Amino acid sequence: MRHCEILLPFGLPPPELATDLLRQLQAPALATLLGKAATPLVEHFDPFARSLPHETWLAGRMGLTDIPESSPPMTAVRLAEMGQTVSEGHWFLLHPVHIHIARDHLVLTDRRGLPLTDDDSRALFAQALPAFEEAGKALVYGDAGTWFVRADDWQGLQSASPDAACGHNVDIWTPKGTGERAWRKLQNEVQMTWHDNRINQEREARREQPVNSLWLWGGATLPMNARPQALHQGGFDPGREELFAVLDDLSEAALAEDWGLWLDRLQALDTAWFTPLLAALKDGKLAQATLRLSQSSELRTFTITKSSLLKFWARPGLAKLTS
Repeated sequence: MRHCEILLPFGLPPPELATDLLRQLQAPALATLLGKAATPLVEHFDPFARSLPHETWLAGRMGLTDIPESSPPMTAVRLAEMGQTVSEGHWFLLHPVHIHIARDHLVLTDRRGLPLTDDDSRALFAQALPAFEEAGKALVYGDAGTWFVRADDWQGLQSASPDAACGHNVDIWTPKGTGERAWRKLQNEVQMTWHDNRINQEREARREQPVNSLWLWGGATLPMNARPQALHQGGFDPGREELFAVLDDLSEAALAEDWGLWLDRLQALDTAWFTPLLAALKDGKLAQATLRLSQSSELRTFTITKSSLLKFWARPGLAKLTS
């Protein structure tokens, strides 16, 4: 293998907790890789941007055109990944979600924690469909957690990715601009349709969160040239000529601020990915590794080669994740 590139969302600990977390983290392979790596490239991002640093970077790698003040146009990629033969129009991603009612505002929760079967999702889709048809918007089913809507007259609508908005007041992150009022009206109609319906009654009986809203983002005007990237599962595979992997194992824990789970999952990644990656570099099976780790407002890029490992004066350590 000549080159391995890994994108690890939320691989950087939050600055205020970094000292304590890194003291507890047992990731010897990652510590060696980072300790031997050259000084990282550090990029800072607006903490109130409508997409997270790793989402912005990944969109650029996919060749997606940047849209100012909005989330990346990921709908173009997701339609292709799900085999939807759509070649024209302006389309958005649409996710069934749970919005939590806090004391004085509404909060979007992480959709990874919202288990939804295909049967239940299709039933919710069927209930929502008449409202979209009445509004003149084509609604398309992708999978249980992902639908698509065509809205050619909403091209100026600025949206936020669900991970960027997760845990925050939705009023700040809800779509703004052209089509804003029409979207809110449509969203409210669906919310009323779903309120206290059979599916949500059964979910609450199982102590599961009800599906009480929809999240719209990622608007893209087709056709759009994009280069989809595979999300490799399992562990490091030295048999590939080139390997690019997005490891999303830490996002759920970080968004929930469950730092014990974050430590456990990063340590599991050290075993499944970073230990064999380090061995491949030492053996010369891998010429170079690039690690990109992020948090909510920062992205750090580390480059390691076999010669990097020969730097006897560079001690293993995780300090480069924060300093």
